[in-house]
Amino acid sequence: MLPRTLEPEVMDTPEDATDYDNMDHAEVNRRFVEHWGLACQRLGIAPEVPLRMLDVGTGTARIPISFCERYSTLKIVAIDLAEEMLKLAKVNIDRAGFSDRIGLQLVDGKQLPVPDGEFDTVVTNTILHHIPEPLTCLREMTRVLTPGGLLFVRDLMRPASDAEVEVLVELHTQGATPSQKQLFRQSLHASLTLTEVGGMLEELQLPRDCVQATSDRHWTIAGRKE
Repeated sequence: MLPRTLEPEVMDTPEDATDYDNMDHAEVNRRFVEHWGLACQRLGIAPEVPLRMLDVGTGTARIPISFCERYSTLKIVAIDLAEEMLKLAKVNIDRAGFSDRIGLQLVDGKQLPVPDGEFDTVVTNTILHHIPEPLTCLREMTRVLTPGGLLFVRDLMRPASDAEVEVLVELHTQGATPSQKQLFRQSLHASLTLTEVGGMLEELQLPRDCVQATSDRHWTIAGRKE
């Protein structure tokens, strides 16, 4: 099994933010929002009613914008630890016309300054692989989730070998710049396996089968807090 190789936890230069924002995540983000809605339906949560959402590691806020385009009743707090990402996030939110529904905060997802049970749903997309001790972040996300609320987490799944990493890089970065390809390569090396995530869920007293492989390179946690 390929060992986990950590990458920087925070991408916080103007170049990092611009490079990330220029990558084409539209289809991935669309599926993330769609699959969150399907998880709500499967678990008996009405996604069309007013819900308080926390997006951890929002980056340049493309996912909260996609949520607001699909669901008119969501109120979202979007947090990140990178000031440069949040600067671009504000531009994107203002341009999309959702500044009244998406609030940005410079916050560490491992130390959330909010009370227990503050949110109806907590989501994050491809942030945990940036964190050396991802269980700390998952524990905080679960803590601030209201009982019965939906935890929806998607991230990259670490392949078994360098050869498999290179196959995924070539398959999913067509047209990308060399630096964008390298970012994806490093992220795959830093990501978690299904077994590792399942063990974390057990520590959080969540069913291990809440996490499933959902693509050739992603796993997804979708579960309700008891």
